[in-house]
Amino acid sequence: MSIEVGKPAPDFELKTNNGETVKLSDYKGKHVVLYFYPKDNTPGCTTEACDFRDHHESFADLDAVILGVSPDSEESHKKFIEKHDLPFQLLVDEDHKLAEDYGAWKLKKNFGKEYMGIERSTFIIDKQGVLQKEYRKVKVKGHVEEALQFIRENLS
Repeated sequence: MSIEVGKPAPDFELKTNNGETVKLSDYKGKHVVLYFYPKDNTPGCTTEACDFRDHHESFADLDAVILGVSPDSEESHKKFIEKHDLPFQLLVDEDHKLAEDYGAWKLKKNFGKEYMGIERSTFIIDKQGVLQKEYRKVKVKGHVEEALQFIRENLS
């Protein structure tokens, strides 16, 4: 499945950190910031999650919800949320199907080893479920502010 700005974002049905099942279509009428990150409780992922946490109210003021996605388990997500007081849901994508649908599951290289994993990516989906912006190979510093600015300038 390919994803393209200006086209409907692929719907999904995934469990959250609290065991509920959610679908993208559940959020019609709200902007959705869908961000993919490699692993709970790692330095870059923690910084990114805490940046989203710290700007959560600003996103909510723009009618936007934040959903984090990684291949971690429901239990791992629960601990991550509790440890860092995250006010948004994390989605369980253990089979990385959603990451594949959004093109965030990539061949990565680290210290000479190749493996498949999440490429840090963020997708901004409008209230009608249309993909409006994609960020690939995200660098954590300043990213959350950039996503917030995009919504503020283009979708509100």
